[in-house]
Amino acid sequence: MSSALNIAAVEKGIGNPGANLVRDVSLPALVLHREALEHNIRWMQAFVSNSGAELAPHGKTSMTPSLFRRQLEAGAWGITLATAVQTRAAYAHGVRRVLMANQLVGAPNMALIAELLADPAFDFHCMVDHPDNVADLGAFFAARGLRLNVMIEYGVVGGRCGCRSEAEVLALAEAIKAQLGLALTGIEGYEGVIHGDQAVSGIRGFAASLVRLAVQLQDSAAFAIDKPIITASGSAWYDLIAESFAAQNAVGRFLSVLRPGSYVAHDHGIYKEAQCCVLDRRSDLHEGLRPALEVWAHVQSLPEPGFAVIALGKRDVAYDAGLPLPLLRYRAGVLPAVGDDVSACTVTAVMDQHAFMTVAPGVQLRVGDIISFGTSHPCLTFDKWRTGCLVDEQLNVIESMETCF
Repeated sequence: MSSALNIAAVEKGIGNPGANLVRDVSLPALVLHREALEHNIRWMQAFVSNSGAELAPHGKTSMTPSLFRRQLEAGAWGITLATAVQTRAAYAHGVRRVLMANQLVGAPNMALIAELLADPAFDFHCMVDHPDNVADLGAFFAARGLRLNVMIEYGVVGGRCGCRSEAEVLALAEAIKAQLGLALTGIEGYEGVIHGDQAVSGIRGFAASLVRLAVQLQDSAAFAIDKPIITASGSAWYDLIAESFAAQNAVGRFLSVLRPGSYVAHDHGIYKEAQCCVLDRRSDLHEGLRPALEVWAHVQSLPEPGFAVIALGKRDVAYDAGLPLPLLRYRAGVLPAVGDDVSACTVTAVMDQHAFMTVAPGVQLRVGDIISFGTSHPCLTFDKWRTGCLVDEQLNVIESMETCF
């Protein structure tokens, strides 16, 4: 390996194409496995297309332009984002259709979008759920001779944003119609805030209400486009939303858009569990998503018997939905993985730059060993990194994947 390559690999997680994870890359590192990643992109695109819907993956999960490009090339209708700044970043990397599944609030944020709307090829839609926001947006964009596409967000009591009743939705549509600077292009909801023992029936009921509202708005000529957008779906319940939209003929009357995001990398935690539930509900789906995302780190210290400190912490990996899961162990510079079952070890706590790990009986670690860790909730792992390593089956780096958080 050239000295130039080794020097280039010194920055956190960066490996030039040709570098190998166990020999050349400075750890800890964010690692994406090509085979699983490509499978997940194909799998979700096929699922959504076969459901008669369009896919607008939620880009805030990764904020990785090379993943946006792969998703769009595979057939995605657009990219979903959460903020004006994220939208500007995606636009700078070639994304020309954005569904911002959030409210556009504040004049500086409005100005960012107004600047992008100077490009007639840029198709942008954001959410509204309150008359105050409707009035502010209408005044801002009308003053600039622009017309902003907005969609009404419909929510649930105790959830996140969104009108809390069908009556509020219908009243907000009238307020939008009064604004020359706004065009109502659809209706949106998010089912991921519905929990409890009756979550499945609650989500189906919510989807039915969403479609019913869309029909009412369409029948009253509230929409500014012939085929309005109806959209919902996070990364856990997308199958129920797709089935509900299809059952109520939303696909025929509207442009149905699903927007899961975490599927692209999947995980070893909450979304792995959610995927098992999807497969239980859908016997026709014989294979699901595959975990593509890991974080690799060194064993840093072995200060006590049965206890290891890993050079991995809160600044490197998500910990909000479960602690990192040890997967495989490698001797530094050596392939393949060592046979000891490091998955029997347990991470018990994480600090800023350290993880505490209980070492399972029979596992013989040494300082400098490399361990791959699975994660739960990929959104809050991606956002800790400027660069990730896309690797092949031999753990050679194929591409350095830059993020733009």
